[in-house]
Amino acid sequence: MKIMSCPLNGPRNISEFVYGGEFKTMPDPNTCSDVEWADYVFNSSNPAGIVTEWWLHSASSYWFLAERNTLSDEILRTFDPGEVFSQRVDFQTPEGSA
Repeated sequence: MKIMSCPLNGPRNISEFVYGGEFKTMPDPNTCSDVEWADYVFNSSNPAGIVTEWWLHSASSYWFLAERNTLSDEILRTFDPGEVFSQRVDFQTPEGSA
């Protein structure tokens, strides 16, 4: 049985988690081009080696980050997104929509 340590809930069976994709720096949604935004949303680099990824503990709906070696599938560490983010991103809706 493979175990992943959730930063909020502690060690859990890997079946309790859902992969959320690679961690990437988000471009400014108000100034980036459609091509840049589509690249951010739909494309991944899929590198070999150590990567940072989003994971969800499905039982608690808690999102967190994990560093994982894609060659060995070893989870090096898991941590709260608060270590990376200091504030929420508020998306503005275009005028006239909602």
